Amino acid sequence: MPGLDGDEATARILAAVPATRVVILTTYESDDAILSAIGAGASGYLLKAAPEAELLAGIRAVAAGEVALAPSVSRVLVRQAAAPPPSVQLTVRELDVLRLVATGSSNREIGAALHLGEATVKSHLLHVFAKLGAKSRTGAVTRARDLGLL
Repeated sequence: MPGLDGDEATARILAAVPATRVVILTTYESDDAILSAIGAGASGYLLKAAPEAELLAGIRAVAAGEVALAPSVSRVLVRQAAAPPPSVQLTVRELDVLRLVATGSSNREIGAALHLGEATVKSHLLHVFAKLGAKSRTGAVTRARDLGLL
């Protein structure tokens, strides 16, 4: 996609309209792509090579509030869930920033609440993204919740 990737598009869509259900339709089956899309909030991850009936069933399932995953995607998620969680250590300030991100606060609002400049907030967020392996604010909050940090 020109301009931004599917993960970032998913995160932005869900930030704007949280009730939206997003289905990723792709050719990518890599663990990183799958985990990143699900971490961004996608409700479905389907492969373009799937039979038409499978794609339609997946889209209908997501529209009905269910989750739709290609079989190979399910295997990746099961492997990930079975793996021991990585040890993630966020600083107290990084956790403070992340907690405010989870409430929907902007960088400016976070800076005002914590008496930090916006550049410092951005710096903390970059560290949080790196430590959590996230590409977006939504992905970072989701990952932190999954790890029990929030």
